[in-house]
Amino acid sequence: MDLMSEVIRTVRVGTAGARLIRQPSSQGIRFPDFDGSGFHIVVRGTCWLITEDEEPVALGPGDIVLTSSGAEHGFNHVRCALKDLPPVVKGPAPPTPGPFDFEFLCGAYLLERGRAPQYLRALPKLITVSPDYDRYPQMRALVDLLCAEVSGRQMGTEATLPAVLDLILVNVLRQWYEQHGAAGWPTTDDPAIAAALRDIHENPRQQWTIERLSKAVGMPRTAFSRRFTTVVGQPPMSYLISWRLGLGARLLRETDATLATIAREVGYSTEFAFSGAFRREYGVSPSHFRRAPAAACAADDASSEPASEVPPAGRTSWDWEG
Repeated sequence: MDLMSEVIRTVRVGTAGARLIRQPSSQGIRFPDFDGSGFHIVVRGTCWLITEDEEPVALGPGDIVLTSSGAEHGFNHVRCALKDLPPVVKGPAPPTPGPFDFEFLCGAYLLERGRAPQYLRALPKLITVSPDYDRYPQMRALVDLLCAEVSGRQMGTEATLPAVLDLILVNVLRQWYEQHGAAGWPTTDDPAIAAALRDIHENPRQQWTIERLSKAVGMPRTAFSRRFTTVVGQPPMSYLISWRLGLGARLLRETDATLATIAREVGYSTEFAFSGAFRREYGVSPSHFRRAPAAACAADDASSEPASEVPPAGRTSWDWEG
């Protein structure tokens, strides 16, 4: 089971956005927490990654910071407390006058509803990777491509941007996994739990219960439930519901299948049962979720750029509140 691919498919439900941010050496910036996953790539200059609980981390050109589940963080030219950094300012204020000493690319999938996938939330809140660009030339090409996409409005950006973000996220996670192995990426090396996850992922329409899942993997019910919760981070039925509804959200966004068809595809006997569960998870009905285009968030952002940012190109949705 390719968990990394499943993660990327899940975050793709969110709205893809990217920006180039330029900062003078004397000015820091803080990003409040958000629902989703994203990354920063240092293009030029040096700074410190500032978090609430961890020691600051020095960053230089080429370094990448992955915000696996939207944790609050900031950047500054000197060590400081996170609370001392000014938040991203929303509003039509012009960019801060140069010169700029620090530039970084931001990319993210903003989830209008719901949360980042469990496997990203199980990672450290913020991950730093220093890619070997000579060994992985594709990574340099992807960074250059993202720079080109955000440098000016181009035809097709709405189609190309999610694909570029997907590829960067995959490559960052691959290199993180290569450096840290099972200790860094929450793989399920427990064969029984891996088998249960595979059953859930490949057959979401099955009427799974804890009893059926435990029998399928040859474990007593109580022991299976306890081990699944320990390994995955949530009980089997909670994970099953989240997986089904996440899949349903993706089908709502990516297909024109009827609600009844999607309900059956993800394991609900009726569209009414699916709609009720979906509303509890996402806060809106499936039909409203489908009608509300991802670009709506970008429209809200069009006149609310952080003061020190270059205006975004194409469809963007880096919609943190300042």
